[in-house]
This record gives sequence, structure tokens and C-alpha cells, in this order.
Amino acid sequence: MRVCTAFSRLLSLPGVWVRKVCFEPGRVVVTVVLRRRRLQCPMCTYVTWSRESRQHHDSTWRHLDLGVWRLEVHARLRRLRCPEHGVHVEGVPFARDGARLTRDFDNLVAWLATKTDKSATCRLTRIDWATIGRVIERVGKELIETDRLTGLFEISIDEVAWRKGHRYLTLVGDHRRRCVVWGTEGKGQAAADEFFEELDPPSGPAGPEPAKRPAQPPEPAIMVPFGPCPTVPAGHGIQGAWLQPGSEIEPAILARASRLRAVSMDMTGGYAKSVREHAPQAVSCIDNYHVVQLATKALDEVRREHWNELRHAGGTGAAKQFKHDRWALLRNPDDLTDQQAATLAAIRTGGGKVPRAWAMKEMVRAIFVPGLTVDAVAELIDRLLSRLCRCRLKPFIRLGRTIRKHREGILAARRLKLSNARAEALNNKVKLIVRRAYGFHSANAALALVHLTCGPVTLTPPHEQSFA
Repeated sequence: MRVCTAFSRLLSLPGVWVRKVCFEPGRVVVTVVLRRRRLQCPMCTYVTWSRESRQHHDSTWRHLDLGVWRLEVHARLRRLRCPEHGVHVEGVPFARDGARLTRDFDNLVAWLATKTDKSATCRLTRIDWATIGRVIERVGKELIETDRLTGLFEISIDEVAWRKGHRYLTLVGDHRRRCVVWGTEGKGQAAADEFFEELDPPSGPAGPEPAKRPAQPPEPAIMVPFGPCPTVPAGHGIQGAWLQPGSEIEPAILARASRLRAVSMDMTGGYAKSVREHAPQAVSCIDNYHVVQLATKALDEVRREHWNELRHAGGTGAAKQFKHDRWALLRNPDDLTDQQAATLAAIRTGGGKVPRAWAMKEMVRAIFVPGLTVDAVAELIDRLLSRLCRCRLKPFIRLGRTIRKHREGILAARRLKLSNARAEALNNKVKLIVRRAYGFHSANAALALVHLTCGPVTLTPPHEQSFA
């Protein structure tokens, strides 16, 4: 068998045939020629027979190593003029646009990045640190499905810190597919508005106005949240149950946003405001974890205040011991050790505002015990609010106001059985992969790795793709 034929079968590069193989110290250079005669734009599907010019040098791509040797693919390409993108070098079927690595090499690097740290990937593949970030962005951009935002009915919105200095990523997850479907840098209302703009892009600029016709009374019509068109004749559509009598709905609300039924989130005001503006029919569900978290923070404020009182009163030893015993108050009673349980019993026996604060924190936790009906939870919330407004502890008074404000969202989460538990679990996974990569200089690279790891993308090594 000839060497060129052997390497043609060995490399299995689509759309080319091997013209020459050259063995050099430490590397193998394989020169290939494209099989197709027509030129294709690397950025779109435009194909033409017309050639703008020919390159005077070879283009080079790094391919999977051949044992201990580096393997490079060389090809002499042509230039074409695309009506949309201008003059470009023709695209090749075995590499992505703008890449100096073949698709198989890109896929291997991306798969390694989701499984191990960047330092190990650099050493194994013999590429630069920054190249891994570019590979992740390139592979993520191609593999992420364009219709990943289609079929969303129940979603979660949450933010996660990806870098020091209050650098956040806002991630949108699908409760049904149990994965992250969208993300962007930042948090709050601006990030949520960006999601809804991509979910339903605004319509293009209006064209020239047609000639005016004689005025005729318009046929009565109503908005329809589901269906092929925004309006239908009155009496033939679906009445929006969320609309109040006499209220109107903005016609800018399009099909995909109007299909959202529930959005689970924390009590950050920006997310809720954006949901009310772009998807008013969706029910905002407040995650119970964040409610209990606020109660624990209120207890910690009371504990810190009591600790400062002990220090200023001259009880240094008592203050130090009280600080040492703080975990007996903050941890769940079921998770306490025997010593912490004894410490908690002693604190409760002593009386004062700290035991009262701990009791109210446990009242908040009791609301979310499994097995309670929605009516029982509503009654418990009303009792809790009555207790909080009379507790004379400022942190818990503020907590009562917050719970009263989000009461309907808390009950909706209980009724629909939705929570941000999966989103919080994905956030921990995001923190793990970002920490494992030892930091990113670009939020786009971090987001691409998040989509490849936690999104609707399944990465496989190149040999599994070849024999799948």
C-alpha cells in the first residue's frame, strides 16, 4: 500500500485526498488537496465557481498526534468573493472557520476541558493556555443547538459568580430538560432582558407605508398567547386568564415568551420585573431555599448584635465562647453533633432574644416541610407573618416584609412543585469547572464551557464519533 493511501485512510479527513507525506524531525507533514472544484465561503453556505485569487503559501492545521510526533495538515487554498462577507479564503470541510486546528483536534481539546484542568490539557495536547479558551468558544458556538430556546415552558433564572470582583454569570435552565439553555455575563434585570430579547427578537424596521384605503371599522380581535398569529376574530381565540378586567396586553409579546408558564427565581427584584414585563402570563415561583437563607441571615444578625453587646460589657471570655458556639445556632438541628445539641439547649435555657430568633428561624423552616398542602402552607405563612411583625427584632421584621411581598410566589412554587434546587446544583458544578480550569480571562469562554458541560450538548472523543 502506498504511503499516501495509508495516510488517507489513517487520517480519515472528509473532502480531501492526500497528495504528499513528509517525515521531519518531531513532526509529520501531510499535504492534501480538496476534492471539490467549487469554492465555498467559510462563514456561510455561499458556493461559487469564480476564483478571486490563489494563495502563494500553504495553510496549516494541527491534527491529532501520530504517536509522539506532531501531525500537521497543509493545503494550498484559493480566495473567493462572498456577496455578504467579502473576500475570504475558501472553507475546508475538516476545520472550522478561522481555526488552525482540525475538527477532530478541536473536539478532543473541548472534551478534555470538560473532564480535567487546563494545565493537564495543555501538557497532553501541546498547545497554548489561551488556545484552549478559543477552542471552547469555537466548539460551543457550533454545537449549541440553535433551537435550544424552543419548547421552554418552565425555566429557572439564577446567577453564579465566575470570578472575583463581583463578576457574575446569569444562567437560564430548563426544568424539563434539566440543563442550562442560555447564559450571559452580568446579573439583574439587564441580563434577564437580554434573554427575552434573544428568546423573541424584536421585529425589523417597518417598510414604506402602503397606500391608504377607505376607513372601515376593524373587526374585533383579542390577543392569543398560543397559536400561529397574534390576533384572531373575537370569540374564536383563547382568553388570557392572567389579564385583569379592562387591561390590555402589549402586542410585542411574541410566541415563545408567551408559552412560558412558570419561572423559578430568587427574590432579586430585577429578574421578577423583567419577567412581568416580557412574560406577564408566567407565574413567578420563589425558591424556598432562599427564604430559609434569609431567615438564617436574620438570625446571624441577631447573634452578631448579642456578641457585640457581650464584648462591650467586658465579658471577653463569654463573647469568645459565644462566637465559638455559633454553629449550634446556624446549623439545622438534625445535623448537630451531641456537643452542639447540648450547647443549643443551654442557649435556649438562658432565654433572651437569641433563642427567640432561633425559634423564628425554625418556624420559617417548618413551612417547607414535605407533605404539607398549599392551604396548610398559606395558613402557616399567615401565622408566621403575624409573629414576625410583633417580634421586636429588626432583622426579622424586615424578613416578614420580604415574605409578605413574595407570598404568592412562595405559594406558587409549592403548588407547581418547582424550585431552584437543580439550578443551585448546576451553579455548584459551574463553580467547580471554572475553578478546575484555574480561571478564565473571558466570560465567553467560561459560558461556552458551561454550555458544553451543563447544557444540551453531549461531547464525545473523536474516535467515538468516527465509529458511532
